[in-house]
Parts: sequence; C-alpha cells; structure tokens
Amino acid sequence: MTSLSHQTSKQGLPLLRPYQAEAGRAILASVLGRRGLTFSVMMARQGGKNELSAQLELLLLVRHALRGGNGVKAAPTFRPQLLTSLRRLQDRLDDAGLRGHWETEQGAAVRLGRARWLFYSAEPHSHVVGATAHLLLEIDEAQDVDTEKYEKEFRPMGAATGVTTVLYGTAWDDAGLLERAKALHVELERRDGLRRHFEYDWQVVADHNPAYRGYVEAERERLGEGHPLFQTQYCLRPVSGQGRFLNPQQLALLEGDHPRCHAPRALRPFDSAQGGQAQGERVYVAGVDMAGEAEEGEGSFLRAHKPRQDSTVVTIGEADFSDTSAWQPWPLVRVVEHYWWTGVPHANLAPQLLAVLKEQWRCQRVAIDATGVGEGVASLLKAALGERVVRPLRFTAPVKSQLGFDLLAAANSGRLRLYADDGSLEARQCRWELAHARSFYRPNQTLAFGVDPSEGHDDFLMSLALVLAAATGAAPRRARGRVGSP
Repeated sequence: MTSLSHQTSKQGLPLLRPYQAEAGRAILASVLGRRGLTFSVMMARQGGKNELSAQLELLLLVRHALRGGNGVKAAPTFRPQLLTSLRRLQDRLDDAGLRGHWETEQGAAVRLGRARWLFYSAEPHSHVVGATAHLLLEIDEAQDVDTEKYEKEFRPMGAATGVTTVLYGTAWDDAGLLERAKALHVELERRDGLRRHFEYDWQVVADHNPAYRGYVEAERERLGEGHPLFQTQYCLRPVSGQGRFLNPQQLALLEGDHPRCHAPRALRPFDSAQGGQAQGERVYVAGVDMAGEAEEGEGSFLRAHKPRQDSTVVTIGEADFSDTSAWQPWPLVRVVEHYWWTGVPHANLAPQLLAVLKEQWRCQRVAIDATGVGEGVASLLKAALGERVVRPLRFTAPVKSQLGFDLLAAANSGRLRLYADDGSLEARQCRWELAHARSFYRPNQTLAFGVDPSEGHDDFLMSLALVLAAATGAAPRRARGRVGSP
C-alpha cells in the first residue's frame, strides 16, 4: 500500500491545473501537518473545484487505508450534488488502479481499507449529528448551506480531531456562510500572513482552458454581464440580499421606440425592415397575469400580506426573428399592447381573454399564471387554444425565480422592448412597477421579485415576465401568399 500511496500522490495533485494545485497544496499542508486550519475556495462555475475535492479525497483515502479514519463531505442536497461527488470519487479510485479494492457502504460512503469518505446532506431537516471527521471536512456549495446548520452540526465533527476544513463554492448572497468565511479568512491573512482564502474567477480558468473561455463569453452575451447569475457564478461577486430588481441601465434598455398597436400588423411580401424575416403574418405571443390568490412558496411575501385588489393584465408581444442566436432562448420581443381588468370576476373574464388572444391577436403562444383561482381560467384557455398555451405556470418559488432571471437576461441583452411611452395609464403603470420592483436573493441561486404590496401592485411586471415564457419556443409563421398592409 505504501508504493500505491506514492504512485497516487504522483498522479494526483500534479494533474490539476495550477490554480487548483495551489489551493490543494495549502489544504494538504494543513492536513499532513495537523494544523487544523479552515479554508475557503471559490472557483467559477465549472472551474474544477469538484475535481480538486475528488483528488484530495483519493489521496487521503490511500494514505490512510491501513490506519483508518473518516473524511466527511457535505452539500446542500444529496441528489444530485453529493451523488455526483460520490461517483466522481469512485471514478478517481478506478483511474488510480484501485478497482476492486474499494466499496460503497449504504450508498452514502466509500471505503478503501480502513478509511472511509462519508457523504452527508446539509438540507435543513437532515440528521447528521454524531459523525466524526478525521481526515478532512468538506462543505461543497457552501454559499447554499445554512450557517446555523454548519455551526451546530458539521463544524463540531472535527472538534475532537483538529480536522482541516474546506468550504467550496461560488459567490451568492453577501451575508451567506461562504462570504462570511471569506471575510474572516482575508482578515486572518492580514494579521498573520497565512493564506486561507483562494479565489479564481472565470478569467483565471479561461487562461488554462480556451474552450471554457468561449462558453463563458457566450453566457455573458446571453445573460448580460450585470446579470446576477453571471456576476456570482463566473465573476465571483456577491449580490446584495435585497435591493431594486432592475437598475437604471436595465430600465433604459427596456425602452423601445416602436408605437403601441391595437391590432395585428401583417408583413409585406418583401418587408426589408424585418431583415429578411419569412413572408407571412407576424408572430404574436402573450403573457397573462391573473388577479387572484398570492403566489405559493417563499416568494409570497412580496405579493399579498394585506388585503388588496389585484388586476388581470395581458401583455401582447410581437416576436422578431430577424436576429436570432443559438444562445438566446427567445427572439426579440416588442411589447405592442396591454389589456387591464380590475375587479372583474374570472367567469366574466374568460370570454374576453379568449377574444383577445384567439380572435384579435391570433397568438401563437400564451403563458398564463395558473396560481390559485387562476387555474380555472387557465384550464378554459387551454381547452380553447390547445397547444398554443404554454404549460400553465403556477407561481411557486422555483418557477418565479426562473421567470425573474429570464426577465433580467432579456433586459440586459436588449431582447425585450416596451412600446414608446404614449402617456397612457397602462404605459405609466407598467414603467412604475418595473422601477419599483425589488428582488430578494435566496439560497440555491434563486430569487423572489415583485413590488412590495405596501407600495403598490406588480401585475404588469408579472405579465411581462410571462410574455417571455410565451416567446420561448415561438417560431416564424410560414407565408400564406397574401399581401397585407403595415
């Protein structure tokens, strides 16, 4: 086993990229020197932190296969995060020529000789008290791990053994576990000169991987450099826990110069203004935010904590396919019309909505808020419009989070434009809601967004987010051989 250990160490950390090996050497020095230090390691998404972790686990398992001891790894979820890490370690053991020498225990541990690596979920309701970490304590995706959970249940695992601890992840909330650890480690380094924090943004990774550079640059184009996911996952800059949803630059990018339309426009046979778009009818999509009950889940704090009268808002968007890119899930969407009903019972709204969406605009795709009592109207529209209705969207926390991130990406990339302000009540209300919407960033890279009910409503905002959901998957209409007027 001694020669095997030597061979593995030769094939372990030296195979890592220089920035990975830099952090790995510091961690190993603490482990082998029994120093019991705590480190924070932040790497851009897909930058190789999981490979670094697997190589450390492999090396320490081999070194302790005869004498024994436990390593512990925690992550916010068992599936898929810990399961992926467990399989990666198994692959590295096989790569080192150890196939047949290791075994999996109860699907949550890997044993080599007398040494084991234990994998524990850090979900709020998981039960992990009682385990002891001898070799290394790892907290993966630490930005998503509850600080109290870590302090009460994971950190004590190394109390009796003086274990070295590593917190891996990317940026997220500026008040989260990883950011707090980073601040502490930077301050300790200032005092004693010992480096405990290692941080490598996407440009560092790209210097060693040209293919990665191309991927991240495409993500920057798709999301916009100011998008919170790009800033946190690739630039490693944390977001403030709560603030304005849209900044002044994003609000400006949403402003269009096209006029509001009260009826569909038809293309001329050779409409050069469309940049070569196929002949035929223009494509219209719609987002429908139904008045009714508050959203489900954690995001509800932004919608209805006191009695209020919601409105049903329909946003009509014109899809322009003249400038499409593979990295964009939707065409350029020009908002051309709004409809607004307040205090109208759903039973009376259904025929009016159907007339607008089917008869007036012949919408190719419709996304509708099916939360609470809105589900009944959504079902009626689905029956009447068939596949043109996108799967009815219930405003759960994950669904709303995705709608918010998509709206930010569309604003950043200029692929969503409002009609020019015509002084109408609808134009003013839409812009007011966009300017007053707030965001709240939660663990697991999700967000809630909306207008605080103490300030006003956010029905236009939600309808605008839904029109993007409708535009995803839209396609140019085929020519019908008739000439229309603009």
